[in-house]
Amino acid sequence: MRHRKKTVKLGRTSAHRNSLLANQVCSLIEHQRIKTTLAKAKAVRPLAEKMVTLGKRGDLHARRLAAGELGQKDAVKKLFAEIAPRAAGRQGGYTRIIKLGPRQSDSAPMAYIEWVDNIVIEATPEPEPKKPAKKQPKKPAADKAEKAEKPSDSKKKES
Repeated sequence: MRHRKKTVKLGRTSAHRNSLLANQVCSLIEHQRIKTTLAKAKAVRPLAEKMVTLGKRGDLHARRLAAGELGQKDAVKKLFAEIAPRAAGRQGGYTRIIKLGPRQSDSAPMAYIEWVDNIVIEATPEPEPKKPAKKQPKKPAADKAEKAEKPSDSKKKES
């Protein structure tokens, strides 16, 4: 029986599973939203929420615990500088799991996991490339001088 055995094994050894979950949390910190299988998203949620709780503490010991768990200094910096302050007014429930349909290749249930306080911009359209302006052939300096004289000649004719 599995009574009180909380760990989701995900078909991996414990070291592989810990690395996978740490990498998923680092990706979540970096990209604000990741698409993964539903089982992995449910396994990532507790670790991500623990990291935000450490980020809210903000002391050196919490930073070292987070760095030891995640193993990526840049992710820890971003966690403590950006993500934890956004969640300061919230007492838990920092992540959201959005279920998607099954993956086409193997029908695995897919999901997004994202920060609740994050504003995700959906599929921003790329700006259209500017059409290059038609280049005028370069004319000698004498032609430029003639053009400068012509407007004054036209003003004389009008008056």
